[in-house]
Amino acid sequence: MKSPIARIEDLRGLKVTIMGLGLNGGGLASALFFARHGAAVTVTDMKSAEALEASVAALAEWPIRFVLGRHDMADFEDADLVIKNPAVKPDSPYLSAGVAVETDISVFLRLSNAPVIAITGSKGKSTVASAIHHGFIHAGKKAFLGGNITVSPLSFLDEIDSRSSVVLELSSWQLADLKGMGVLMPQVAVLTSMMPDHMNRYSSMEEYMADKRLIYADQNASCHLVANRDDEWNLSFASQTKARVSWYMDGPSAGLPGAWLEEGSGRGLFSPTGSLSDAEEILPVSLILPGRHNRKNLLGAALALRLSGLDPRATAAGMGSFRGVEHRLEFFAEKNGVRWFNDSAATIPQAVAAALSSFDTPLVLITGGTDKNLDFEPVKEAYRKPKDIVLLAGSGTEKLRPLLEGLGISYKGPFGDLESALRSALSKAVPGDTILLSPGCTSFGMFVHEFDRGLKFKETVKDIIGLS
Repeated sequence: MKSPIARIEDLRGLKVTIMGLGLNGGGLASALFFARHGAAVTVTDMKSAEALEASVAALAEWPIRFVLGRHDMADFEDADLVIKNPAVKPDSPYLSAGVAVETDISVFLRLSNAPVIAITGSKGKSTVASAIHHGFIHAGKKAFLGGNITVSPLSFLDEIDSRSSVVLELSSWQLADLKGMGVLMPQVAVLTSMMPDHMNRYSSMEEYMADKRLIYADQNASCHLVANRDDEWNLSFASQTKARVSWYMDGPSAGLPGAWLEEGSGRGLFSPTGSLSDAEEILPVSLILPGRHNRKNLLGAALALRLSGLDPRATAAGMGSFRGVEHRLEFFAEKNGVRWFNDSAATIPQAVAAALSSFDTPLVLITGGTDKNLDFEPVKEAYRKPKDIVLLAGSGTEKLRPLLEGLGISYKGPFGDLESALRSALSKAVPGDTILLSPGCTSFGMFVHEFDRGLKFKETVKDIIGLS
């Protein structure tokens, strides 16, 4: 159905139903945005008012109608526009009421005139998106970061202009909601590593990848696609796009346009022709962020910045000063020679393997949680690296345990509460060790989501070791 929105003025008096308030900011930002611009807003969520207390309180000053603990069909049939949360499945009967359905992303793209750099992938997209945003800011450019990184772009729409750069991290669900709208044509689209994820929602990798492919569906020859040369799915995507493809690679470019990691030093070089003769440094040897996989992520971010017009010196300086993203190999505490890292956003086994490979120090790994139909088998050998493993309870942990036992790898737990798991991990650590939370599973059951898990992990660690 045709969208009723073409200009910001179209919002005044519009009857808008926000489907899914949630706790991560998307529904909250949408409700605030439409209320501020004069729309008549109804917010509906299957969660109770008690569960959504913080979000409801943040909207208290606005004349917003709440329908919580249920959905009423009338709120959808009587609306001019429905804004759905990405977690709401597209086959929901409430979305078939004959009313235009949008998301905060699609509304933003309809109303914004700023160039967009869009990033998607299974792992690494938050790091890449955050690094690109940091690179712009470090160079003194006006830039905004939003999307799947838990910041709705509607929260900054009123601040941007055509000279701003907007960096959007987009999940497969967010991309699926944009299908057929013709609103997403990123100046630069960046692909990170593709691997099995959300297999509890998708029937196959092909179905999952079909949504990822939407990032370049409306690009043309004036746009850029930044693809990982060392990822099989990225190769497939690059063969289909109408955009100009630039590669980022582990080794020399073999004449391909893009960027590569120099053998030995690890610095990143860029050439629009793939030739050493005109190569320039866009990624320095020295980085704050640990891990070979993160060096590769930052190479992709640097390439996107260079294609967006940032000069090579500014690009390299920005990447060299980037400290990382909360909940992604985040170093946050040290006491008595033991360092603590929060990698709560590692929600698939491959992310755990990548995290373990990032450290040279002895490791105590805290891992496990809820299953989402993922397979630990392909990376099971990675679990040999930690000197000790502490398991959090959950259905995913029950899949991991027999694999560990089959390899002769001992573990402590599973623990049904975080404090017990942390005290067990600390009892195994000596000065010089690293304690790493990298679950490889979702967080549902013990925690609200992976960000809640990471925050509670950091809070509990600081309580246990006596840091303020």
